[in-house]
Amino acid sequence: MELKVALCQTAMEWENPQVNLRRIERMLAGSDAALAVLPEMFATGFVTDPGRVAQPMSGEIVCWMREYAHREGRALAGSLIVRERGRFFNRLVFAAPSGELTCYDKRHLFSIGGEGEAFAAGASRTVVEYGGFRFLLLVCYDLRFPVWSRCRGDYDAILCVASWPESRREVWRTLLRARAIENQAYVLGVNRTGCDPATRYSGDSAAVGFMGETLAEAGDGECVLHAVLDRERLERFRERFPAWRDADAFSLEG
Repeated sequence: MELKVALCQTAMEWENPQVNLRRIERMLAGSDAALAVLPEMFATGFVTDPGRVAQPMSGEIVCWMREYAHREGRALAGSLIVRERGRFFNRLVFAAPSGELTCYDKRHLFSIGGEGEAFAAGASRTVVEYGGFRFLLLVCYDLRFPVWSRCRGDYDAILCVASWPESRREVWRTLLRARAIENQAYVLGVNRTGCDPATRYSGDSAAVGFMGETLAEAGDGECVLHAVLDRERLERFRERFPAWRDADAFSLEG
């Protein structure tokens, strides 16, 4: 079983969802991927004052994701700022063509940049099944925390959306490959490019194979990367080299 994925590395107009959504549609036009992945806060840029741009789940951005996925017949994933029950969440939304939504709230908030003061942290690890693959959902800073993302036989690929700054680009590239190797899983890392009022982003989006090999990788410009995930190859490798059998047992708390 194979699944073609598209990684949409885009720049963003600061706090301008209408412009950013149209830009994404143009970039993905003509793609035949079954799943398209967008960066963190793809519609607004990385905003740490969420009250200015937050939307409910019934708002324009989520409605656009659901409509796009249904119209194009492909799943769409990316994070946005959601206002819910008086709190703000950096929420990764996975929209299936059927209209079903699966959500993951970012667990590890980037307190160094003020995200921890403005947002509520997620409490649940989320795996979504689509196209014969099980995807663990992560958002940006989550990538630094291997215990949270450790595979316990429950997923085949990590999907990580990010706004990762250029100053730490080698950390991003290294962690994508580390998570793939230690979990014997595909990793799809989608980062933004361009600038916002605070920093510059280098892109470096990548699809990484389950042995840490690069399947597709971007530079620093806007682009759409394509890669094909192969479920049978992954399963054969896990059977032939079952490192997972020697993994340490653990439980997550808090």
